[in-house]
Amino acid sequence: MLPPSCVALGGCSELHLRTWTALEPRLPCEGPVPTSLAFIYAKRRLCHFQFPRNVVVVGEQPAGPGCTQQMSWHPQYRSSKFRHVFGKPASKENCYDSVPITRSVHDNHFCAVNPHFIAVVTECAGGGAFLVIPLNQTGKLDPHYPKVCGHRGNILDIKWNPFNDFEIASCSEDATIKLWDIPKQLLTRNLTVYRKELVGHARRVGLVEWHPTAANILFSSGYDYKVMIWNLDTKESVIMSPMRTISCHQDVILSMSFNTNGSLLATTCKDRKIRVVDPRLGTVLQEASYKGHRASKVLFLGNLKKLLSTGTSRWNNRQMALWDQDDLSVPLTEEDLDGSSGVLFPFYDPDTNMLYVVGKGDGNIRYYEVSADKPHLTYLTEFRSYNPQKGIGAMPKRGLDVSSCEIFRFYKLITTKSLIEPVSMIVPRRSESYQEDIYPPTAGAQPSLTAHEWLSGMNKEPILVSLRPGSQLLSPRPLPPQRPLSNAAAPASLLPVDPTPKLATEDSRRPSPLLEEKVPRWAVEHRLEEKKSWLTNGFDVFECPPPKTENELLQMFYRQQEEIRRLRELLTQREVEAKQLELEIKNLRMDSGQF
Repeated sequence: MLPPSCVALGGCSELHLRTWTALEPRLPCEGPVPTSLAFIYAKRRLCHFQFPRNVVVVGEQPAGPGCTQQMSWHPQYRSSKFRHVFGKPASKENCYDSVPITRSVHDNHFCAVNPHFIAVVTECAGGGAFLVIPLNQTGKLDPHYPKVCGHRGNILDIKWNPFNDFEIASCSEDATIKLWDIPKQLLTRNLTVYRKELVGHARRVGLVEWHPTAANILFSSGYDYKVMIWNLDTKESVIMSPMRTISCHQDVILSMSFNTNGSLLATTCKDRKIRVVDPRLGTVLQEASYKGHRASKVLFLGNLKKLLSTGTSRWNNRQMALWDQDDLSVPLTEEDLDGSSGVLFPFYDPDTNMLYVVGKGDGNIRYYEVSADKPHLTYLTEFRSYNPQKGIGAMPKRGLDVSSCEIFRFYKLITTKSLIEPVSMIVPRRSESYQEDIYPPTAGAQPSLTAHEWLSGMNKEPILVSLRPGSQLLSPRPLPPQRPLSNAAAPASLLPVDPTPKLATEDSRRPSPLLEEKVPRWAVEHRLEEKKSWLTNGFDVFECPPPKTENELLQMFYRQQEEIRRLRELLTQREVEAKQLELEIKNLRMDSGQF
């Protein structure tokens, strides 16, 4: 028979009851123990046990005289494959050192990343400029490294085209937006010639955003309280008027975010209101007038039909709130984080349903798991660093290293050290094979709509691709013929690992049949195969110098091991495809024999 005190802890496990029985003689009273006293005593005496954080005590009420209350503990464990995700900062030699990062106080990312380049807003006398650094050019940056300059005022925001890795948009205090074609070869001098200039805002332009599914559609917001929609599918080098203008805001727009197919636009304004707008009509569909949360940044959470905003509470604590996109009257949940004053930048990964919250002015990155059911936000853990970040950039999913189970990668701008530090979010796995469960099909680099189709009212989901090494990745959309700068030949070190799309385009761009007669096809293919063999995990062995230190030798060895593993997976995939084709041929023969 259990002692009287164990009656008060009726929902405990056997281990807890045994420990409580051992401590029974030390209780200060006899007979039944009130619930609150037993709980406090157990908490004090069993403090050396590691109880889970999500154990909930149900039904605790003040115990009356002569009655015995019971408590039941219900552990709420969640099955998640991302509970142990950790942040791994890059080593010193894999960072970008001596980068003159901008000193602007504007609350923007100041950094844009794609699988080829990293672009950073920098300090420049007599106007605005930004740097475009090849992703594999780590280490100390040359103080005379060429810049992209042409704005007459400070640059406030930059964004890469999601469908063309060699086109970037920038906006500035000079009230203009410029589009730049970045040459595939390395810059040797400052780039001052832009491809297009967009002139329409009356005051400085603070934000630019590309449409997630339609090609050549760009959004911009300025300090004239307007959001402008630009159609870039024209031949004019200077566009004086936008296609649409959204004029529903009463103050400066602080952030913009699209839903998955780009049919809705969410904005936050300096009046601390969140608006959901139809971008083609310019009408406000939903507006949040909740007084307890002053929003500064907003983000659509994929296909969950929810919004997440970061801002401050009534007591000036940093806070984030989750909203239903169809009802912005009251948030679904609110969570206070801390009392710092820096802006919180939210990032959402729709493939893993993970939310990352990065604070400006501190070195921490919090990450959560988002679900459609309550509780909507589940705290996972936090990456901590002593180096505060001024801005942050995020790598698209198609640029991640799947061989190391990397699910997200940040680029922190550390102004105190003039350093750009990559931080990889990694799922710990022992297996070295491709992890299909953490890499579902993701948005590729090909638009699903043209600009005319989207403006006419069509909506389409993004085109999805697989991240499996060796699979057919979608190449960027073919560039129009009036842009010869982007059609220049690229060095091997800046091209993707899989050269299949390049081979197809090279075969289709033969100048004349005379050349085909002079050089046999097998000779061209042999030359291309030989050229492919020079590439090892994206590095040209003829351009990379031989290793000089033991660390460089180890890095080269690891690259070769990754390449061998990738080739083995590719060989296995080809064998499976061959077996499938054999089965199809066999089925066709059987069908033809029956008829």
